[in-house]
Amino acid sequence: MKITNLGFPRIGSQRELKFALEQYWRGEISQEALVAVGNTLKARHWQWQAEAGVELIPVGDFAYYDHVLDLTATLNAIPKRHRAVDDLGNIKPIDLDTLFTAARGKGHSAQQVCAAKMTKFFNTNYHYQVAELHEGQTFSIAYEQIFDDVTQAQQLGHTPKPVLLGPVTFLHLSTAVGDFDKLSLLTPLLTVYQQILQRFAEQGVTWVQLDEPVLAAELSPQWQQAITQSYTNLADNKPAELNILLASYYGSIAHHHSLVSQLPVQGLHLDLVSDSSQLDLFSNSLTAEQVLSAGVINGRNVWAADIDLIAQQLKPLADKLADRLWLAPSCSLLHTPVSLDSETQLSASLYEQLAFAKQKLTELQDLKGLLTSNDHSTKQQIINRCQTRRSNKAANADKHVATRLTKLTPDSFQRQSCFEQRISAQHQKLNLPLLPTTTIGSFPQTAAIRGLRKRWRTGDLSSQEYQRQLEQVTKDTIERQLKIGLDVLVHGEAERNDMVEYFAQDLNGVGFTDFGWVQSYGSRCVKPPLIFGDVSREKPMTVEWACYAQSLTEKPVKGMLTGPVTILHWSFAREDIPREQIANQIALAIRDEVADLEQAGISIIQIDEPAFREGLPIKQSQWQHYFDWAVAAFKLSASVVQDNTQIHTHMCYSEFNDSITAIAAMDADVITIETSRSQMTLLDTFEYFQYPNDIGPGVYDIHSPNIPSVDDIVTLMTRAAEKIPVKQLWINPDCGLKTRTWDEVEPALKNVVEAAKVLRRQY
Repeated sequence: MKITNLGFPRIGSQRELKFALEQYWRGEISQEALVAVGNTLKARHWQWQAEAGVELIPVGDFAYYDHVLDLTATLNAIPKRHRAVDDLGNIKPIDLDTLFTAARGKGHSAQQVCAAKMTKFFNTNYHYQVAELHEGQTFSIAYEQIFDDVTQAQQLGHTPKPVLLGPVTFLHLSTAVGDFDKLSLLTPLLTVYQQILQRFAEQGVTWVQLDEPVLAAELSPQWQQAITQSYTNLADNKPAELNILLASYYGSIAHHHSLVSQLPVQGLHLDLVSDSSQLDLFSNSLTAEQVLSAGVINGRNVWAADIDLIAQQLKPLADKLADRLWLAPSCSLLHTPVSLDSETQLSASLYEQLAFAKQKLTELQDLKGLLTSNDHSTKQQIINRCQTRRSNKAANADKHVATRLTKLTPDSFQRQSCFEQRISAQHQKLNLPLLPTTTIGSFPQTAAIRGLRKRWRTGDLSSQEYQRQLEQVTKDTIERQLKIGLDVLVHGEAERNDMVEYFAQDLNGVGFTDFGWVQSYGSRCVKPPLIFGDVSREKPMTVEWACYAQSLTEKPVKGMLTGPVTILHWSFAREDIPREQIANQIALAIRDEVADLEQAGISIIQIDEPAFREGLPIKQSQWQHYFDWAVAAFKLSASVVQDNTQIHTHMCYSEFNDSITAIAAMDADVITIETSRSQMTLLDTFEYFQYPNDIGPGVYDIHSPNIPSVDDIVTLMTRAAEKIPVKQLWINPDCGLKTRTWDEVEPALKNVVEAAKVLRRQY
């Protein structure tokens, strides 16, 4: 019986990769120094896995920016605009800088290059770079990192198991440039996959993991046929000594049992955390030689597993399959923090409930021991530990929260009047011009601001002085916006470390880590809170800063909140009650804050829901149930205000075609969305759906250092006006400006304001 793993976090327990990347992008270290950091992290993580008993070490899960982008580079599918050329005009080979250009864009002049589109990876908070494929696209091996990593792992004494996104999922996640069927590219794509497998075999590899999470979706017959074609083709053309482990995760694949059980693969990985019932279904259809990788440890949450109960479930199968049963996490551990080893500030009761990536490998080791060891004393210690943890696991029930939930009525989820009446009252109160300009919320978190926060946390700066200096930063932010000429201002959020953690720190039933960082994209990491009990709010969280900022100007300043659905999705939530119940608990806490902001005189309140679509189940047949409770939670948080208080929300990196009805049902007075990287093509939805409320399509890609010109913004907004009435449009960036510098932000926003003037004259 093997312990196996599907992938490990890349960033390092102290975010070493993040800091090295940002140093490289600033020109402070060489590419060789960046690669040295990467090599050190890979070696460390491989060694940890080996020490935990992982025999086949996943290789190819490490990426300097994004593993999907790495595969796109390996397949020679990076767009020409991202490729460097030599003095003779010849395209240079793909290297790390090519990947960074594709991910981040390049340039501040007429030569600037637009980055590739970025969107959520299935229903996770990880973002990937979308491959752009053209009709007649050719593929070839053009980037060597995965082969180099195999060699590095072997030189360190490990047996590597290369991990690649499968061909069908790669095509499914890509975008077709032009009007053609992406599946027409499957045959040439498979030819290169064959070459990749041949290269692995020549390196002495015996197992390759091909990830097809798309199998968790409800695939059309054409895409199902693509799965059959792909794995039949690869089986017919791969070296005989090479074995394929087909892995799917993020959902059950039981609906594709007939399809998957007939594939000529040597191993199958199942996400049994998503659906344990599929275990019997697939185990009964295995051939006599096939391996079953049982994904029984949750790779997407941080709570310690009940491995004694898991062992009871697996014992009959372990007896039946013996060495053909592999023990694994449900998916890559990319979605969990690296290690609990640095967490010295957690309470003992909370600490014992947790397992980060490194500890999840230990759980697999203990699980194997329960299934195979004859050491009854050690086995009993493991069982006792599990039972003690369950008995000590406080429900943290709050009777007040439960009572509030039971008193909710249909009116609790509705604004007082329809949008037409509300917007009329808001126009009268706010007196904004046509095409109002605003930003999404945050302004640059400079080194000085981060330094202030660090000095305050370590006690080197008093709370009084910290408050005074943050007030000065807020005042400066307001003055900059006034000078730029924006219509609706924000206070800049200098006091906030993270849009979820900041709020969760003031909520009951929520805990925090010091180093529980998870990669969101590139060097961007988040530290999700831990929702372990019933959630409630004791006191106002944002009112003081909103009022201070509003006191500095007569222009409206938005109150900035994070919505209940996003707080839920961007936290590690308890698993003992339904997620919709947790969402309503959070919504009541946000509702209290909204009421306090309105009472304090804040006329515009933004409740951000960037993760709204992230919670969608992969199976479309399950969407409506999710939409019902997610929309209800947002409306519960917002419906307490009067008609003339304007409610905004923000969503980023979402496809709207399949969720526009639900988004409209949220009934926010104004929604701002990401559209610049798609050149407003995301608004195609509005050609057939008449969106009822106001909308701000983003015109400034804040994930790139590029500064949009006035002409660029005018062009984008003109396209938007072809699909949405001008009277409903706002002008704003794609997202918050936290990660940008003032040298980038100020000229970009000046262009936004100037473009608004041009457009107002035009319309």
